[in-house]
Amino acid sequence: MTEAFPSTLVGPSSKERKYDRQLRLWAASGQKALEESRVLLVNSDGPWGDQSTGVSGVVGVETLKNLVLPGVGGFTIVDPAVVTEPDLGVNFFLEEESLGKSRAEETCRLLRELNPDVEGSFQTQSILELIQQDPEFLPRYKLVLVSGPIKHSSLDALCSAARELNIPVLYTRSVGFYSTFSLQLPATFPIVETHPDPETTQDLRLLNPWPELTEATTRVENLEGLDDHQHGHVPYILLLLHYLDQWKESHGGNVPSNYKEKTEFREMVRSGARTSNPEGGEENYDEAVAAVLKSLNPFSLPSSLREIFEMEECKTPTPKSADFWIIASAVNEFYQQHKMLPLPGSLPDMKAQSADYISLQNIYKSKARRDVEEVTKYVRRVESQLGPRPIDIPDKDIEVFCKNAAHINVIHGRNIPQLNGDAPTLKSLGNNLSIPDSLVTVFIAFQILDGVVTDIQTRGQSGQSLDDEAAWSTQISRAIDEITSDGSQVLDDDCRERILEATQELRRTEGGELHNISSLTGGLVAQEALKVITRQYVPLNNTCVFDGVHSRSEMFKL
Repeated sequence: MTEAFPSTLVGPSSKERKYDRQLRLWAASGQKALEESRVLLVNSDGPWGDQSTGVSGVVGVETLKNLVLPGVGGFTIVDPAVVTEPDLGVNFFLEEESLGKSRAEETCRLLRELNPDVEGSFQTQSILELIQQDPEFLPRYKLVLVSGPIKHSSLDALCSAARELNIPVLYTRSVGFYSTFSLQLPATFPIVETHPDPETTQDLRLLNPWPELTEATTRVENLEGLDDHQHGHVPYILLLLHYLDQWKESHGGNVPSNYKEKTEFREMVRSGARTSNPEGGEENYDEAVAAVLKSLNPFSLPSSLREIFEMEECKTPTPKSADFWIIASAVNEFYQQHKMLPLPGSLPDMKAQSADYISLQNIYKSKARRDVEEVTKYVRRVESQLGPRPIDIPDKDIEVFCKNAAHINVIHGRNIPQLNGDAPTLKSLGNNLSIPDSLVTVFIAFQILDGVVTDIQTRGQSGQSLDDEAAWSTQISRAIDEITSDGSQVLDDDCRERILEATQELRRTEGGELHNISSLTGGLVAQEALKVITRQYVPLNNTCVFDGVHSRSEMFKL
């Protein structure tokens, strides 16, 4: 009988090969979160405007496409509309045979063909009917996508219900050459794996070495006695620690603390390099010199983390607290004890002999493991004090939190911005309107379009053209009145003209979408959706506007 290959020789599974690129981005934990998530797409709210011209729903389907391909667990499309001739011209997920059929059913069928691993379903009722008739409908989803424009009443009801359930909402609109999308997150949305710039994650603790690291420097006490090969391969971390000891001897035990002293210390290190090393130069000294300014800084608690430690959820976790807050409470206790955060334990690449690098790496990894063990002890104590919980916090989650502790983030979610008397939105708009050429005028134009569509649907005049002069004039005046209602904002002629120009583009196309703009926007929206679903990277907070005429975008906190 032939023996099975050892597990180390077994190649990647078909699933790992299929999702290889994205696994490199968000790892197995992110893929697991994606596959366990179900997404709701509200692709329209019934007919609006003259359906022989304007069409909607393309950007929503394009967004969903970019979630189906990487393997979201499932999706549901809510769309009462039927397929029209204009749909066939811009929506790649419809066929000629789809004409006159349910748009939700047809787009669902063709999207499912992209990835057989993904479950798909559809509903032809309006979203208001669904959430009113079935209280269990909305809680099935981890994310709600809304492709507008839809009635204000429908959007408000959906966002309100989602907010109560802590379900994020992405509201996107694409018309002509313009598009915009806004993200509504729960009141507190913590993210552990923010994936910051790798250069910012290095924590070498050169100014706060622990005994094992200090002991390692004794191997290079006699640098002059090393041969050229050994001298050119001393890890730069040990070089810096060695020269720091020399500096402290001549500076009363103090380390370089300002730019002038660090510059002097850098020259001190540079002078130690052997200029005639036949090995071809001393790259390790170059690395040490380059690391002086960024590595010799005293530790300070990041302001974002200080804010987290001061939040009530962290200071007094409850039995219903999310795992994040219990671990954050434990890390805070670790910080109060040591005035340092747990060591991440990673090392940058450097010129060194393999044995020396591995030895140094083990020193950092051992310290990181001890720190994780201490934090885990704090976590288990907090858990025991809180009483029975459904499941203990996994050790892996504690380890990941400790590794990323310096860069964790909590976003304070904001509502989908609207002009309807929302004071924070109006204030933010006023601040941005004073900036020349700000794309916030495009956002205002979309708000005006939403108002026109709401009026048409409310009056039951679904066949009315969106190029109705009276309707647009009424909504433009309403929007400007809203912005200037508190008297703190005065719109100059240039600002009014830019609002009218943006509005004219939406009116010119009568609400119709261009596939290339909607496809691009769908990619942007899906990117934010993936951040929310995987709880990795930092999502938008909270609005993005894209101008396809000039190929530029802007983000706003409205």
